[in-house]
Amino acid sequence: MSVTAAPVGADADARAADAVVHARPVDVERATAAVSELLDALGLDRRTDGLADTPERVARMFRELLTAAPFRPTTFPNDAGYDELVLVSDIPFTSLCEHHLLPFRGRAHVGYLPGDRIVGLSKLARLVDSFARRPQVQERLTAQVADWLRDHLEPRGVGVVIEAEHLCMSVRGVRATGARTVTSTLYGLLRERPAAREEFLQLIGLDTRRSIR
Repeated sequence: MSVTAAPVGADADARAADAVVHARPVDVERATAAVSELLDALGLDRRTDGLADTPERVARMFRELLTAAPFRPTTFPNDAGYDELVLVSDIPFTSLCEHHLLPFRGRAHVGYLPGDRIVGLSKLARLVDSFARRPQVQERLTAQVADWLRDHLEPRGVGVVIEAEHLCMSVRGVRATGARTVTSTLYGLLRERPAAREEFLQLIGLDTRRSIR
């Protein structure tokens, strides 16, 4: 898929200023009541010292996991005409599997080939965190980060690779402790040009002989 360079001007600035949209805030009071009901349904005695404050603690935990800091990117004109890869690797993140509400966590590698604009480096990490703090599946998280960069920054290429361990696999079901899931989304020149794709994968330390999905 070809990705054209970003236009310069008010339209590009307006698109780049778009914030990542989140769902409504967590209702801690309702969540606390719901956790109380869950503990009762599990046959647990909420009157014990260990469980007395658990409903509120769990509600606050979910509020923390599902609430990202406000995010608006900072972009700048690519005045130097930089045309090589920009890469931030090993970005730590934690998200929640939407199927079991158990965490999955790992590292994200985010890179792009600039067009007419560049983005503040810290914003790449903030972008990952913003999309991770919601019920997710890893495939969608990977695509959302890449799609946002493609649509708002309009670079010549985008590459996002995420590696993570899912507790819904390691502590239940198959119990595959230590199993790693790797997902990737590539656009533009990082998808179309084998040399550019190989450089990106080598820089993040991923064996290019290993298939990624």
